[in-house]
Amino acid sequence: MGQALATTLLQAGHGVTVWNRTHQKARQLVESGAEAHEDLHEALSGSQYVLICLRDYEAVHSVFRDLSVLRPDHIVINLTTGAPQDARDMAETARDADLEYLEGAILTPTPTIGTPAATILYAGSEATFGAAGPITEALGGSPHYLGPDFGRPAALDLALLDVFSTTVSGVVHGFALAKAEGIAASTFAAFAKGMSALLPEIIERFSAQIDAQSFPGDRSTIASAKSGVGHIIEAATGHGLNVAALKGLENVIDQAISAGYENDGLARLSQFMHN
Repeated sequence: MGQALATTLLQAGHGVTVWNRTHQKARQLVESGAEAHEDLHEALSGSQYVLICLRDYEAVHSVFRDLSVLRPDHIVINLTTGAPQDARDMAETARDADLEYLEGAILTPTPTIGTPAATILYAGSEATFGAAGPITEALGGSPHYLGPDFGRPAALDLALLDVFSTTVSGVVHGFALAKAEGIAASTFAAFAKGMSALLPEIIERFSAQIDAQSFPGDRSTIASAKSGVGHIIEAATGHGLNVAALKGLENVIDQAISAGYENDGLARLSQFMHN
């Protein structure tokens, strides 16, 4: 991702200085016009904007330590992936160092960077977000400012990754169950790929119900979900498949039924996701 960010800024006409813990990784960027330094202080000395994109916050702390290499006149944009509290803690450290600081989260894959398809979330002071405009706009798409809560981009990023991860889990488990029953992957795929078309309407409907705290069971009920999930678990167990994720869902359903909500719609289950 760092390569894509730097390349995009170069293509937008920005002067780019790069520093990478693995110096060879900067070679291609140098060939594209970037300036590379092995010393972090030197890399930062002539820059107004500092864009950080590392593996995780542990890596950020190992590189920047107490942030003393950064100056108050730097505008720091951190696009490292992590947990919301990681982002808030990092922002607190930046505030103690009197830095102009933004937290961000990249929601779209590397090829979208610099294109209208890019989606990047930002949080911090509105003034800092405005000052970072030459960079945030160059990275593509419409920069989304989420307000002053530094943890908000990471929180939204992880919630969306939750949707993606559990969806992929369901897809591969469905392939495994189909295979166990002698169904070709291509046959399963022909029917399964149509299911994604249902999600936008479901997401909109659930959103409205959760905001209104009203969960009508006119489309489907928690009781019917209990039956369906039970059938899947029975069939999958019979083939020796892992049913841990399904058991987790069944447990949530059972909690909702025990609370008397068996005739409510499935969005009600969002209230029973806590341990």
